[in-house]
Amino acid sequence: MSVSGIILAAVVVGGTGLVISVLLGIASEKFKVPIDEKEVAVRECLPGNNCGGCGYAGCDSLAKAIAAGEAPVGACPVGGPDAAAKIGAIMGVDAGASEKKVAFVKCAGTCEKAKTQYEYYGNEDCISAISVPGGGPKACSFGCTGFGSCVKVCDFDAIHIVNGIAQVDKEKCVACGKCVATCPKSLIELVPYSAPHKVQCNSKEFGKAVKEVCSAGCIGCKMCTKVCEEGAITVENNVAKIDYSKCTGCGKCAEKCPAKIIL
Repeated sequence: MSVSGIILAAVVVGGTGLVISVLLGIASEKFKVPIDEKEVAVRECLPGNNCGGCGYAGCDSLAKAIAAGEAPVGACPVGGPDAAAKIGAIMGVDAGASEKKVAFVKCAGTCEKAKTQYEYYGNEDCISAISVPGGGPKACSFGCTGFGSCVKVCDFDAIHIVNGIAQVDKEKCVACGKCVATCPKSLIELVPYSAPHKVQCNSKEFGKAVKEVCSAGCIGCKMCTKVCEEGAITVENNVAKIDYSKCTGCGKCAEKCPAKIIL
């Protein structure tokens, strides 16, 4: 190739590159998306776990929703009150007082207390186990199957299987809600960190049927409701339920419970 040919090729390539650069520069200015400074500031206050406990796809989505006024400043369960206060300052609103919540497993059916109806051989997974007859090997169809689907989804090492049932480490739990959403028997709920009493049963059966399969089940006797002066505990579908907005922590319900399943 001649020298003039090389020079011509270089000029063409260089010119083409220059034109493309100019066009890209114009396009970037014309189509650039404005940056919301509040959104950026809010995102910096979020922990970055992207756990989805807030109900959004991740921290970026939550930050955008908060900046747009579509989500409360305290929506992040992992960040807790500290993050809420910082975000509230950015958004110019009062974060308000919010109590930390933790997950709680409504089952006391350990290996010693809950009877088994057969030996289970299959996937070590609660969701798989409930598809077999009886909803799993435990005789109580409402009880924890103990195969740890909740453990697998917890990003904070806050829940483990101990003696056949799931137990939560409240110091590690951030109330992201993943275990709540995963449990196929709806045995896990979020309760106040300081909740003085909790009902460790979720069986909807009548008393006799409960005791036939588990020695630790609620029999729905309503003794707890009769001694509660605040009306904080009721029996719904044969199982006791506590209204924490009314509970004063007097302990009378726990003392009176014949099954001793109110912690």
